[in-house]
Amino acid sequence: MGITFRNETFRNDFTFRNSPEHIRRFPFPFHEDSYMYAVNIEPHVLGPKGSVLENLIDVDEHYVAEMQDRALVLAEDPLRCQSLPHMTLAGWDLLELLMEQQALGYPEHFTLTRDGDRWRWINRPLGIDDTFTFGDVSTLPYGPMEYITRQSQGDFCILDQRDGNLWMDAGMVTTQADWSLDFDIGMNFFEWHAPVPLAHERGIFVRALKFLTNIQQGKPARRLNWTMTINPRLDTSPENYHKWGPDRATVTPENVGDKVHLRVELQSFWRLPRSNGIVFPIRCYLIKMDELVTQPKWARRLHRVIRDLPEELANYKGLTRYRPTLVEWLSKLDDGSPTSPGFGPD
Repeated sequence: MGITFRNETFRNDFTFRNSPEHIRRFPFPFHEDSYMYAVNIEPHVLGPKGSVLENLIDVDEHYVAEMQDRALVLAEDPLRCQSLPHMTLAGWDLLELLMEQQALGYPEHFTLTRDGDRWRWINRPLGIDDTFTFGDVSTLPYGPMEYITRQSQGDFCILDQRDGNLWMDAGMVTTQADWSLDFDIGMNFFEWHAPVPLAHERGIFVRALKFLTNIQQGKPARRLNWTMTINPRLDTSPENYHKWGPDRATVTPENVGDKVHLRVELQSFWRLPRSNGIVFPIRCYLIKMDELVTQPKWARRLHRVIRDLPEELANYKGLTRYRPTLVEWLSKLDDGSPTSPGFGPD
């Protein structure tokens, strides 16, 4: 049975919503009642049926709307997609990975057939049926990375590994949480993570880099990251801060449930076979407070996490202005009872 794709928007009238089924599969990022920045990397293996980990590349009810929003962002700002000249082979690696995973996980929506280097790709939700020669850029309407990431949910950074470090040398980034590909392109791992508070002095990024540079082909890894967003905007880039930044001043006790969204990133890391690069998919999931608190465990736990969050992290995540309003609203849903272990709802 195929996915029913929603007709919705992530801008202007903000008609984005999660179905009841999608609320329960939301990747809630807190396994306990407190939070501190950590490496929290684990093997990216298949998870329970019906979860966002049922397939290694997730496609859900928001797919078509997210791809429409990506096209709008790229029309406004083509620099959200960049690839340095030496990264073309890695782009072909990524194209193969995403086509294989989407066709494997969702055969009713995607089909990949291969006859040597002659490939045919059918994407039914977007009405695409293309035949091309693998490795020949002239047979595609875009470069290989751009072609396939215009058809894949989430952002994608391709990292070149050299000199004992990782370098952000290619990417498709239109759904980011306040960072800029155009600014970070060509930077190394420590340079683009420089703004993160508390983590550097704890040695988190040194350990993370050591782990990532040793990732093997066929053994991807993953972690969850999170922040909050006012209104269901996918594009919260520095380039568009003038559009979304002022939203933080619009939160009131009356509209918290509708305006404030938990924004979770399922980040995975894959070694690419030909280029030896690493691709870093950053899949964004949004859920508004009114939806999240339909799961009582999540409501209690989120109240405790946000209430007790270190000030430096609250500032870094942009929560400071509306944090007291959110905590007060959530406190009314926290009866003080214990929460069960793990991420999932009760």
